[in-house]
Amino acid sequence: MAMDKDVELTTRAGEVDEIAMQEAIEDERVKTHQPGGALERYINLVSAVNFSFILQCSWEAAAVTFQFSLSNGGPASIVYGSIFAGIGTTLVATSLAELASMDPTVGAQYRWSAMFAPKWNRFFGLMQGWITVFGWICSCTSNPALISNVVVGLAIFNNPNYVPERWHVTLIMWAITLFPFFANFWFRKLLNPLEAVGAICHVVFFIVSIVTLVTLAERSTVEYVFHTLTHDVSGWQNPAVAWGLGLLTVTYPLSGFDGVLHMSDEVKKCRIRVPRSMIASVVLNAVMQFAYMITVLFTIGDVDLVSGDPLPIIQVYYQATKSKPATNLFVVMLAIIIFVSFFNVFASVSRLLWAFSRDNGLPFSPFFARVHPTLKMPLNALILVGSCLAILALINIGSSTAFNAFISLPALALYMSYFFPIFFIFWRRMSRSHPTPVPWGPFHLGKAGPFVNIGAMCYIIYILIWMPFPGFLPVDGINMNYAGPIVGAIIIGAVVDWCISGRKRFQVPVARHRPDFG
Repeated sequence: MAMDKDVELTTRAGEVDEIAMQEAIEDERVKTHQPGGALERYINLVSAVNFSFILQCSWEAAAVTFQFSLSNGGPASIVYGSIFAGIGTTLVATSLAELASMDPTVGAQYRWSAMFAPKWNRFFGLMQGWITVFGWICSCTSNPALISNVVVGLAIFNNPNYVPERWHVTLIMWAITLFPFFANFWFRKLLNPLEAVGAICHVVFFIVSIVTLVTLAERSTVEYVFHTLTHDVSGWQNPAVAWGLGLLTVTYPLSGFDGVLHMSDEVKKCRIRVPRSMIASVVLNAVMQFAYMITVLFTIGDVDLVSGDPLPIIQVYYQATKSKPATNLFVVMLAIIIFVSFFNVFASVSRLLWAFSRDNGLPFSPFFARVHPTLKMPLNALILVGSCLAILALINIGSSTAFNAFISLPALALYMSYFFPIFFIFWRRMSRSHPTPVPWGPFHLGKAGPFVNIGAMCYIIYILIWMPFPGFLPVDGINMNYAGPIVGAIIIGAVVDWCISGRKRFQVPVARHRPDFG
């Protein structure tokens, strides 16, 4: 019966290329043999590129988080860090794009770790799955955290008598989360117009912001922009440490490029389109982030006034425009793009959680692995993600530094999730004793592969060193960076899960059938 369906699909796919034909056959196998159901492919090349392009929203995220670099590193961290982060993230994205071309799958990192680990494949696959899922849930939380920070900042700007309470931010985050949660029920119908509008706004707002600042604002000196290294504000006196801590502003916005990977089961010709969209989005966002931050530094105005504001970018625009309505408009522009990005992040993490459940990576996996027969989306996984976001938003009530955690947590966890698949494929490509060759896809780095992999791993290790550091000294319970301990707790929890039931429950994912690209 299955063979008859394969023949029928092959005949129907006669006018499309071999990749699309193979995908159609494989999707039919999944529908036939996968108890939870399968997703349908509807994302074309333009939508795939726009999905990644908008999901990162790098210059907007850098605009509302550059207060971290003002205290540590200053302009030197922002300027040279943007170049460093752009090159490093491109190496990471290129390494993962090669893996995506081999096996484009929703599970991505944990599937590749299970596939290429030299031994203990199931263990590394499960650990990787927990880290990746946790990293993406935290990344999903960062969007409402950024938007709520904008809302509170504008409220203070327009009403100086307003005193924000911590629970205000929690309520704002909950309200913001409701929109993408319900919108994902009809994400297929919303995707194309949403991505098109988001991409246009992402570029148009970028151009308008730069033109406005360059035209109206007073100029900073070249000495300030390119030769100022701040290391006497946060308590960290060592310039190298201050520069490293300041990298959070420029490295965090460029993470998350793997979001389109977790939509792979819904992308047509994903072996070609997913790698292209990943690399294109990183390069474009890195260039835009660098250009925008250079512009901000040259037009920053009174540095003390800017650094003293709860949301520094507000004072940058206000000093340039001398108008509160204009400042409100420009800052709201930032929030709009981050909000559109939130829809993509929400969809991506729900698919990832669904895939991990499909491979029995989570307790109660069969429940979360179901695909709603009418909506054609993982409804139960979506509800779990929304619940996790609602719980994580409560951190604001107990901690005044929760915003720092919402930013550093996803960056730390996601970069950890990038490291292991790259390390394992590097190990495999350098191995001379493995009985089978690496099943390369249409995007293959060839002889440059080992060098790209090494560069990517060195960049990740360097970034991971600084992510858990507290931003200020002396360290106390209020300004402590809890990102490291929380990630450590997740890893310990994953090990406990492995020992209790994970080693029996988790199934090593099997790579889908791959056409011969010769």
